[in-house]
Amino acid sequence: MFLVMGITGKVGGATAKHLLAQGKEVRALVRDRGKAAKWADEGVQLVDGDWNDSAAIETALRGVEGAFVMLPAVWAPSPDYKEAKAVITNYVSALAQAAPPRVVALSSMGANRTSGLGMITALSLLEQGFRDLALPIAYVRAGGFFENFLYGLHVAQGGTLPVYYNPTDRKSTMVATHDIGAEIASLLTGPAWSGHRVIELGSMVSADDVATQLGEVLKVDVKAFAVPRAGWPAAFEQFGIPKGQTGPAEAMFDAVNSGWMDLGVKGTEHVPGTTSARDVFAAAQKAATA
Repeated sequence: MFLVMGITGKVGGATAKHLLAQGKEVRALVRDRGKAAKWADEGVQLVDGDWNDSAAIETALRGVEGAFVMLPAVWAPSPDYKEAKAVITNYVSALAQAAPPRVVALSSMGANRTSGLGMITALSLLEQGFRDLALPIAYVRAGGFFENFLYGLHVAQGGTLPVYYNPTDRKSTMVATHDIGAEIASLLTGPAWSGHRVIELGSMVSADDVATQLGEVLKVDVKAFAVPRAGWPAAFEQFGIPKGQTGPAEAMFDAVNSGWMDLGVKGTEHVPGTTSARDVFAAAQKAATA
């Protein structure tokens, strides 16, 4: 039995699919059984609760062979990241009590740093918070998700893909959530390890590369267009981030654009992605027209 947190999201869902495909039993901690009904239909054992309840997390951890944990995405965090800190505290308490044989935690490229990260600060705090746990833990520092470009299927018919990567030809680490789920499942079910390890997951890809692959799927010539820095706050507000609270999202892209969130941090392992942006776009387009 393996615990998968965030099963109704992209990475948690991908992880569960890979585990189920291997014939493994999966357990999920869920706040809304209705949203997780499809997983129950596939045999996933649902436990009521969420990451704000350390007792519920501990209950879900009992008797598992391994656990995948992650933080909820908070696009407008408090200045002190109290939301992430509260969840991390709950995880640390539950993991210390339940002591599962192995843990895989979703992190991000750049989480090795402690400043200038924007939203990624939460994942740096996660790694720091788990540092003293005497458990086998693997931190999967994933690159940017190709799925974050899926808006391009709707906006790029005119030949332009607006992006926040600047310059658009600079490569940074990117990966498909399918590959993240595959790596997490592999870590949970593969050979045991001791201590803490860090896996950098993804391949070096530019926004220009993504735009080209999107164009191949749409069968039009698509070019990446860097949204001017001054326009970021208004753009992020259109995505639902409250006015005046777009700073962490802006800082995250500033960090990527500064060029230091690349592969090769000392002491880490590297696993390249095998699913391309083209694959992600094609699958999404197929699903939309099915």
